[in-house]
Amino acid sequence: MRDSLRPLIENRLRPGPWPGFVPNEQPQDEAEAYQLQFELHSGLTKAGLGKHVGWKIGCTTPIMQKFMSIDHPCSGGVMEHSVHFDHLEGLYANFNHVGVECEIAVTLGQDLPPKSQHYDSQNIRSAIQSCRAAMEIVDDRYADFRTLTTESMIVDDFFQSACVLGPEVADWQNIDLAGLVGRTIVNGEEVGSGQGADIMGHPLNALAWLANNLNDLGRQLKAGEFVLLGSMVECQWLSPNDQIVMQNSELGQISADFSK
Repeated sequence: MRDSLRPLIENRLRPGPWPGFVPNEQPQDEAEAYQLQFELHSGLTKAGLGKHVGWKIGCTTPIMQKFMSIDHPCSGGVMEHSVHFDHLEGLYANFNHVGVECEIAVTLGQDLPPKSQHYDSQNIRSAIQSCRAAMEIVDDRYADFRTLTTESMIVDDFFQSACVLGPEVADWQNIDLAGLVGRTIVNGEEVGSGQGADIMGHPLNALAWLANNLNDLGRQLKAGEFVLLGSMVECQWLSPNDQIVMQNSELGQISADFSK
């Protein structure tokens, strides 16, 4: 593993304001950034965070692209020991600057290897085993993320810190994923809402993008992995003792508390 990745691993274990790569360590393009990300996953496993078990996709909606000033999707990995189910009891002090995002997750029932025809929202449907409501826990563990390049954030899994997954919905085929509504509720007050269609026109367009992008990078999505498809609601940055509920009109709800 490259020495330039060691500070990122330390910062994942003990989040703090990482200043970014020094100039001669900066990845030159997104392809190199993703290769560094894959190396980082191996390092995080060795550091005790478990296996790489899933993926997140960021900047899949106009509201998040505007927020990040990035005009295209970016992906990151999710590590085994950061996955929670139904509810998370979190400690605010374990994060540098914690936020939450209201998402849809899918679990794959088959591998998605390269094929002659690119994946799209229709031909990828048969690979999906189940859908579920999801909350991504993000951490702004940077001195100032607005000074970082997109490539730097890709290497570090694009703010990914943890996630909360709701119950699996295996009979999802008749659910209008584009029409479902997601709501973020903080301390009993709705602070934002959005639709599945906000995610690249249809949530499965995001899944297809990830499958194609990984294929271009010499990788592939695998059966058993899950994918967080992107936030329907602008990221909500939290304060100590905040209580969060994410409601999904078709897939249920999940929750989290962040005690001081």
